[in-house]
Amino acid sequence: MTPQNINNTFFEGFYKDVWRKLIPHGLTEAEADFIVDIASLEMESKVLDLMCGYGRHSLELAKRGAQVTAVDNSSDYIDEIKQVANSNGLAVETFCEDVITILLDDVYDVAICMGNSFAFFKEEEVLKLLRNLSSFLKRGGTFIINTWMIGEIAMRHYREKDWFYVEDYKYLVDNKYCFNPTRIESDHIIIRSDGETETLKAVDYIFTLAELQSLLEQTGFNLKEVYSTPRKRKFQFGDTKAYIVAEKI
Repeated sequence: MTPQNINNTFFEGFYKDVWRKLIPHGLTEAEADFIVDIASLEMESKVLDLMCGYGRHSLELAKRGAQVTAVDNSSDYIDEIKQVANSNGLAVETFCEDVITILLDDVYDVAICMGNSFAFFKEEEVLKLLRNLSSFLKRGGTFIINTWMIGEIAMRHYREKDWFYVEDYKYLVDNKYCFNPTRIESDHIIIRSDGETETLKAVDYIFTLAELQSLLEQTGFNLKEVYSTPRKRKFQFGDTKAYIVAEKI
């Protein structure tokens, strides 16, 4: 991610642990099944995992025989993936770099951007990311985006304030819906059970499916389908997640 992006440091504190606790292992397995199915992955297929986080998809797909390249701007996450992959003999190559500008000398069968990370970028950054991705995804290759910040979701489910518990953390969020560009600016307050508190700011940029389709078409992709679950239920207005499948032209 670009240095000025406010989301760059979001995963450096408490949230790194909170995020891990929010994701059930069964979801990762189901999403890996979805990726294998949609992209027709075979043994030794090459997978590019953009903004891979702690590597839940990278490691799971590598267990299934894929050759994975994992990219994230967090050195802690990349170091963790290296350690797990080396300990388990998994074919995962790692890069701690900016996903917008990274240069890769390989050609990939499929690229994924999961866990809402695609929403971290405004339009000009999205175009740069997609053009860069198009340069090392094979023709006919699959690009999968998982997000819960498209316009069709945000318009239905936006809440100014929210709070919940994540095991030993109390999590409070104040949201502000903004325009030009359309985005949700958020203040996150995370309170640990010992009383220690962390405050974070984040921005999620909002695109409608039509706007995303236009961005994809401008950069050499066709939008093929949108699902609401990894079990391939077709997306409908009112759903809370989207799995967007595009193909490199």
